Amino acid sequence: MRRTGVLVDGMTMTGMSLEALDAVVWEGLATGNPADSVDDVSRALRRLAVAGAEATVEDCYPLYSLVTGEGCETPSATAVALPFVVALAADPAMSTGVRVELVELLVALQTPASVGSDRTGARALLADPEPAVRREALPLAGGIAPLMERWRAETDPTVRVPLVLALGEAVAAASGEAGRGDAVDEARAVLAGLVDGDDPVFRVAAVHAWAEFDRDVLVRQLDRLIEVYSEAALRPRFEAVWYTPGVEGFWTREDLVRATAWKLAHDPDAELRFAVRLVETADRTGDAALCREALDVAWRLLTERRSVEAALLPLAGGRLTSPDGAVRLRAANILAVLGPAAARYADRLAALLDDDAADEYLDGTVGEIARWALARIGDPRALPGLVEQLRAQEEEQGRGYCTADPRRPEVTDVLVPLRAHADVLLPAMREAIREAGARGGATRGFLDVLEAWGEDALPALPDLLPLLADTWTSVYVLRILRGLGTAAASAAPALTTCEVLDFPGNHALVADTAEYLVRDRAARLRRVGDAVLAASEPWYGPIEALGEFGADAAPYAARVRFAMENSTHWTRLTAAATLWSITGRAEPSLRVLEEFVLPIADGGDGFRFFREALRALIRMGETSPAIRAALLTVRQSDRRLCADAGYPMIVRDKELRALVDQALAAPLAADPEAWTDTGGESTAPPSPSHRACGT
Repeated sequence: MRRTGVLVDGMTMTGMSLEALDAVVWEGLATGNPADSVDDVSRALRRLAVAGAEATVEDCYPLYSLVTGEGCETPSATAVALPFVVALAADPAMSTGVRVELVELLVALQTPASVGSDRTGARALLADPEPAVRREALPLAGGIAPLMERWRAETDPTVRVPLVLALGEAVAAASGEAGRGDAVDEARAVLAGLVDGDDPVFRVAAVHAWAEFDRDVLVRQLDRLIEVYSEAALRPRFEAVWYTPGVEGFWTREDLVRATAWKLAHDPDAELRFAVRLVETADRTGDAALCREALDVAWRLLTERRSVEAALLPLAGGRLTSPDGAVRLRAANILAVLGPAAARYADRLAALLDDDAADEYLDGTVGEIARWALARIGDPRALPGLVEQLRAQEEEQGRGYCTADPRRPEVTDVLVPLRAHADVLLPAMREAIREAGARGGATRGFLDVLEAWGEDALPALPDLLPLLADTWTSVYVLRILRGLGTAAASAAPALTTCEVLDFPGNHALVADTAEYLVRDRAARLRRVGDAVLAASEPWYGPIEALGEFGADAAPYAARVRFAMENSTHWTRLTAAATLWSITGRAEPSLRVLEEFVLPIADGGDGFRFFREALRALIRMGETSPAIRAALLTVRQSDRRLCADAGYPMIVRDKELRALVDQALAAPLAADPEAWTDTGGESTAPPSPSHRACGT
């Protein structure tokens, strides 16, 4: 069986020869994955050829085992199978969907030169009668000349748009080469003509293409881009013609707004202006879709940079009265994370508490986010119904969201900052705990809040004790009891019923809590100290707990210092803070803390360690010149001090910066050169801020 057509390496460009396939010796050849048999490749090629128009996209999937993995050698079966794939992709008897999939596979193989020894295969695909095939074949062109040849012949706008973009990439790739030649100049002339041309869609395409080798063109053309995107009548045109290889379906105007914003990332001011002006223009024209997308860009910028807050505050405040619920939702989210700065819009937010408008792609309603915004502002109008709202959120089934997008906050992020209102919130929280029980979905979120509230959680004690009998919640309750201390002494007998998972740390927590409640400080010090002395490396035991005993833990100072000097990461950090609490000497603890502070000033992302180092510095009440300089740099930085995504980037950033300010308020430590280290002791006078914690 042989079909007629243009021959490429024994294959016809309008069909695949089964005789040639049968003649292949597959034995000894390999795919890119040992788990994928080369026989599957042979069977897939035969199945596609025999099925013809009845073949499906799924039939192509085994062929992806031919793709070269990152950092790997090209599978030996690839070169053998490639001519068959080319022939099938060029076969008009196959369905368009299958042919497009096969061309995508050819692109993934990243071997355009081998599509045909004289590029017959690539040229044939680029000139295919089917626009979708021509479009997908553009990455196989292999240079500017074939693309320009296609440009001169191409009439279909759904191919011309990605062709313009491909020209930009090709010019960028050739710009660094010596003697660029006439082809580059010709391509640049085509793009320049489109940038200044009358077709607004192709103007956008040409600007995006030009940005591949001159990114500042986006800034120069910003006004024209905003004008095009703001013309609502052009929205359907983008959807009609803007397709790109490897992307299923068309690009919408909103997709292009998002893409343009990303391309402006090199110029933060222009990127912000782009988002702000689009929101303002869309608001004036009533273009809700454009306003939503521009606010999404604004949200992303807000999670990345502090400097945009001033511009986005009034922008979001003015959108709270938008007739579009999805716009109001985005505006409320921006105001919520800005916290007290949004106080001027409190009345507008309060008017939205019963607003149940939502967006199908975002988590939460306008009313829920407005309540959170009021809570962060500190407005008491947020309190009625807040716990009930959070309880319903925690018990909700099937909740899903993208972490980078605006979403409802976690219970702790809402309630922990509201400790001053514990008397108002506790009744509803206690009811939720009682009704949910140990296994209830809402219980643990509220328990985390009670732990953070410390002694203000005392009224909830009767509702907490029953939870000690369940391993699901007992550890949470033990931590709360530790925070309550002797105020919860009446709970000591209940510890005999405590059930924890059989783990040494859990049993130690039960014993430690019991000693906390009866204030048997001496027994606790002996038990914790003995555990530190007996611990094996590299864990060194509960070193952090020794910090509560201050100078009374001096017998264990040498072991703490040994742990600090012979460990890394968390153990080294906590040992340094604990050593200071025992000796009252700034050094050598400050030198260790520098290791967790200075990298942040240089762009590091160890923010968890940084937070604990800041807390240690605040307790110490003094700092070093190096730490002070680093903290000043961090304070002036524009980036968010958080490696998460979404609202935590803003909330955690504000929390950390508040700690930075507290740490900077401390004076410099005395000259460490005047000190003499003697193991865990020092001849220097103790810091005036030193105290024995827990005494």
